[in-house]
Amino acid sequence: MFSEVTVCSSCVMDSTDPNISFDADGVCNHCHEAKVKLEQGWFPGDEGRQQLEAISNEIRQHGKGREYDCIIGVSGGVDSSYLLHVAKHEMKLRPLVVHVDAGWNSEIAVKNIEQLVKALDLDLFTYVVNWEEMQDLQLSFLKASVANQDIPQDHSFFAKLYDYAAKNDIKYIINGSNLTSESILPQSWGYDASDLKHILGIHKQFGTKKLKTYPKMNFFMHRVYWPYVKKMKIVRPLNLIDFDKNKAIKFLEENYGWRYYGGKHHESKWTKFFQAYYLPEKFGFDKRKAHLSSMIASAQITREQALAELTKPLYDESELVQDKRYIARKLAITDEEFDNLLSLPNKDYSDYPNQISLLNGLRNVKRIVRK
Repeated sequence: MFSEVTVCSSCVMDSTDPNISFDADGVCNHCHEAKVKLEQGWFPGDEGRQQLEAISNEIRQHGKGREYDCIIGVSGGVDSSYLLHVAKHEMKLRPLVVHVDAGWNSEIAVKNIEQLVKALDLDLFTYVVNWEEMQDLQLSFLKASVANQDIPQDHSFFAKLYDYAAKNDIKYIINGSNLTSESILPQSWGYDASDLKHILGIHKQFGTKKLKTYPKMNFFMHRVYWPYVKKMKIVRPLNLIDFDKNKAIKFLEENYGWRYYGGKHHESKWTKFFQAYYLPEKFGFDKRKAHLSSMIASAQITREQALAELTKPLYDESELVQDKRYIARKLAITDEEFDNLLSLPNKDYSDYPNQISLLNGLRNVKRIVRK
């Protein structure tokens, strides 16, 4: 189905990313870019500890007299789960924990969240997205046949988190994203989930129900109002410590009874199917390559270990059958209808309304300001 690929000599990224390039030694552009990102943004030693202490003090000072001094979105995955521990025990913060349930939670994820907030004595606010609207939007994206099928979930997560922070006058959003496992992710493999114009354009063409309560954030709110008017600030503590995902998993298991769910972002049943079947089968994109390459770049695993990991099947066959059936029932369509949607001709995000020029323009302005 897909042509022969060229693999980087340093990581495991390959030419399934159409924008990849290689130098004379066969090292890809992602490796070079990740090196710069890690040098400029990951501080696992004393410098990071000093930065973490400084920002923790700032957050605590601003939060004096308030019920909460920050907000943290959780999914039950390793990054956000370990982040709760860091926020409570290392940063000494009083976070409000928010979980947005978009209808695809695994039982493991729900249990992980419950155990963490109970053990850490934290307040949890759970927002449940209207399933009829979410179902209609998810089906719309399947009919649109674009690569990033996680946009309906992801947009609702961040929109509700920011909205809740703004309404409760919480300035600091503590985020679990990290460079040690996410420094490499090809833009060609997906599209920005914050683009509301893209979401509404696809839904207008394929949807049948009004999105009355679905959490939304437009360009002005997300890129201007919240960061510059409300002066909300995103803090990424995992970039300021020696964060090792495998060690974090072991720590969470031993100290909180936390359970691993089998793959990056597989705490969501939909995301598991999307990343482990939809993307590789339909578009030839295996996101494990980006994740493993990021860990190679941060020296957490070797290239040989990554290559060995890639020999493992993405899905157990019997489990795949069960998951496809579950998703079809959840979306209220037949197995045949689901297969027909999966076999539609591939489309690019640019085939639908979008704000990429506006997003790129803002990035360029920020780049100029930083320089």
